[in-house]
Amino acid sequence: MKKRQSVELGTDSISSLLVKQAVPASIGILVMSLNMIVDTIFVGRWIGPLAISAITVVIPVTFFIGAIGLAVGIGGSSVLSRALGAKNYEKALTVFGNQNTITFFTSAILAGLGLIFQNQLIEFFGADESFKDLALTYYRIVLYGIVMLAMCMMGNNVIRAEGKPKFAMYAMMLPAIGNIFMDYILIKVLGMGMEGAAWATFISYAICFAFVLWFFVVKSELRLTLKNFFLNKRVVNEINALSFVTLARQGTIAVLTILLNNVLITYGDALDVASYGIISRMLMFALFPVIGVNQGFLPIAGYNYGAKQFDRVRESINTSIKYSGILALIIFTIIMVFPAEIVSVFISNSESLDAQTLANNEEIFRRTPSALRWVFAATPVIVVQLIGASYFQAIGKVIPALLLSLTKQGFFLIPLLLILPPFLGVFGVWISFPIADVLATLVTGYYLNKAVKRDLLVT
Repeated sequence: MKKRQSVELGTDSISSLLVKQAVPASIGILVMSLNMIVDTIFVGRWIGPLAISAITVVIPVTFFIGAIGLAVGIGGSSVLSRALGAKNYEKALTVFGNQNTITFFTSAILAGLGLIFQNQLIEFFGADESFKDLALTYYRIVLYGIVMLAMCMMGNNVIRAEGKPKFAMYAMMLPAIGNIFMDYILIKVLGMGMEGAAWATFISYAICFAFVLWFFVVKSELRLTLKNFFLNKRVVNEINALSFVTLARQGTIAVLTILLNNVLITYGDALDVASYGIISRMLMFALFPVIGVNQGFLPIAGYNYGAKQFDRVRESINTSIKYSGILALIIFTIIMVFPAEIVSVFISNSESLDAQTLANNEEIFRRTPSALRWVFAATPVIVVQLIGASYFQAIGKVIPALLLSLTKQGFFLIPLLLILPPFLGVFGVWISFPIADVLATLVTGYYLNKAVKRDLLVT
């Protein structure tokens, strides 16, 4: 086993560790979200706004299958970080080997089922006849590579748990850059339309998988042998218990996206789905530094909790909330001041477009800026909810982590989407977001404060 950089998580200053962990994570997320943004811009400008609608309805299934890897990666890495903190390196190897086995077989089975029931799923996700064929074209090709995505998302979290965030950043940057390049070649140069967009995404998954595989063969301190891949019941139960938190959260987001698509089609039309497609890309892109701080916080809190350095765990919570709070306020200000300028990037007013496409673009530009403002209205307070839920996951507290992770989307946003649109129409969709954010923050803040006072006393 190579030199263990993971020990730095228990010795370096919290501020420097958070910067060291969060900056690469943020850059990686920025590039990955820029990829989604540019992908949407290319599709919207070169294929049309209904192509944005098509991608938006495909996202839930690809998102959920890919989230298998994310869930096993985050949940298993919590176990792995604490094992490294406790100097139990044999357990760390077993955890990582089992993460690979679980992720590969689970995502492969789900991908197969997704291809078998593709027509039913696309309709269930909210596609109507105006863009169903576009959605199916994108869906089939992307699903061929979804197992690679799941393995990448799992591996990326393990890389970060090892204390090597720069490599985790590279794992997100390389496929994002590749996807942007291939989008241009396949859509613009070769004129492949929706198929080009799908194959560009497939190639980006392959690039990511190749890099992650190279890292674990050449650079990782986790040197697996064949025995590590055989499932260990105790380890699997521990991984699954914590993975279920992330999977439930990501699954809830997938359900939420399906509900949103259907509500928007019911009380609006396909252009409202396109508006949400733009807003959802901005949610990830704009919040990249906040998510980066949150990802940087996880291995620091998990390692130091495993090492019983509770003062450092408290400090990591406070520092993470402070840093991410400042970043969230900056993001909020930009969104409130420049919503029209942001939306205009996604649509084209070129005279070469046909009259119907131009009319659709004008309508999207009319609707989306105000919707964008409403969705981001509570951005400054969400950091408490993010860090609070992540704290319980980092220390292995399954039930609180699960419940708090589901608070915004599951307990508040989904019910609001069922209650408000029948009275307020599409506006009821947009106003549901800030209401859910505020309610989730209040609940999470209460339980985080209570847990810190109870469990992290420094004697």
